Amino acid sequence: MKTFKGYRRADGSIGVRNHVIIINAAGELASLTKKIAQMVPGVIPVVHQAGQSHSQEDVEQTKKAIIGTAGHANVSAALFLGMGLDDSTNEIVEVLKMRGHSVHCIHLNKSTLISEAIKESKLWLEQALEKSKKEQRVTADIKELIIGLECGGSDAWSGITANPAIGSFSDAIVKDGGTSILAETTEAVGTEHILARRAINETVGQRFLDIVKRYEERARAAGEDIRVANPSPGNKTGGITTLEEKSLGCIKKGGNSTLMEVIDYAHRPKEKGFIFMDTPGYDVESVSGLVAGGAQIVLFSTGKGSPTGSPIAPVIKIGTNTNLFKNMPEHIDVNTGKIMDSNYSIEDSGEEIYRKVIDVANGEVTASEKHKNQEFSIWRLAETM
Repeated sequence: MKTFKGYRRADGSIGVRNHVIIINAAGELASLTKKIAQMVPGVIPVVHQAGQSHSQEDVEQTKKAIIGTAGHANVSAALFLGMGLDDSTNEIVEVLKMRGHSVHCIHLNKSTLISEAIKESKLWLEQALEKSKKEQRVTADIKELIIGLECGGSDAWSGITANPAIGSFSDAIVKDGGTSILAETTEAVGTEHILARRAINETVGQRFLDIVKRYEERARAAGEDIRVANPSPGNKTGGITTLEEKSLGCIKKGGNSTLMEVIDYAHRPKEKGFIFMDTPGYDVESVSGLVAGGAQIVLFSTGKGSPTGSPIAPVIKIGTNTNLFKNMPEHIDVNTGKIMDSNYSIEDSGEEIYRKVIDVANGEVTASEKHKNQEFSIWRLAETM
C-alpha cells in the first residue's frame, strides 16, 4: 500500500501543507490583506478582486470558491477580512466553523479604527501560527489524495511528452484508489466525444457534452468562437497548428481511465477515480477551482515555462522538453523531454511523476512554492453590476 504523511483535519480530510492564511471577502480589501500578512511572517495572503457588485451566479461562485479554499485540507487556520455587515463573510465563517475549521472574521466598518482591526488581525494570526506548528503529520493512504491536472503555455511537445506522462500517472493513481481531476473545458472542445465515450454511464457522458456545449454558447454570446480562438497565438508560436492537435494533446492528461463524474467549478467530487471539472482555460482561474474543489496537489504541464502557482497547494511543473528544463530550472520540477532524447518511455516518466507527487505530499517544496508563486483568481460568469 502506498502512503504519505499529511495533516489530519477535524472534518476527516488530510492536507499535505499546514498553511495559515488571511483572505479578503471583498476586492476592496486586497491591499490591506497583503499588508497584514507581511506583518506576520509565515502567513499567506489569499487575495482576489471578487465579492462586490456581481450577479447572483457570481456571488454564489465566489462563496463556493472561498469556502473551498479557506476550508481546504492544506489550511490549518484562516482569517477573513470583511467589509461592513452586508457581505457574505459571516455566512461563510459559520459554514466553515460547523465543519470544524479554525476560522475567524474581522469586519471593517465606519465604527472600527483600521489600526484596531490590524492589531486584532495580527494577534489572531500569530496565535494561529503557533498552534499550527504543534500539529504533526500522520500516515495516510494514497487513496486520500486528489490531484488536479492542468496545462498552460502548451507547445508542440505537450501532447507527445508531458501530457501523456501525466496521463500515465493519472491511470496509476486511479488504479491505486486515488482521484485525479482533469480541467479546462475550452481545451476539450473538438474532442468532447472521445471523453464522453469513456464515461461510466450515459448520464455522466451527456453531462460532459452539455457543459462543453454550454461553454461554447456562453462564449458565442460574448462574440467569441472557441473553435477559432484556439490554438492561441502562444500555442502557435510553440508549434501547435490546429484545434484538434491542441485538444487531443490536452485530454491525454486524463489517461485512459473511466470518467466517473463531471463536476462544476470549485465543487468537491463525490466519486473517486478520474473526474472532470468545468473550468475556463485560463490557468490561474482553473487551478484555483481545482484546489477549491479539494485537490491537495496540482500537476501542471508547460512547454513555455508558465510560473503559475497556488497560495495553498503545491503545483508541480512538468516541462515538455529538455531545453526548457535547463533554461528555466526556477519553474520546472520534472523534465519529460527525456522521452524524446533519452531512453525514457511515457510509463517511465509517469512513474517519475508519481514518485515526485509522493515526495511533495510528504513535504518536498516545489519550484513554484520556493519562489512564492501564489496566483489566485475566481472564474467570473457575468458582467460586474
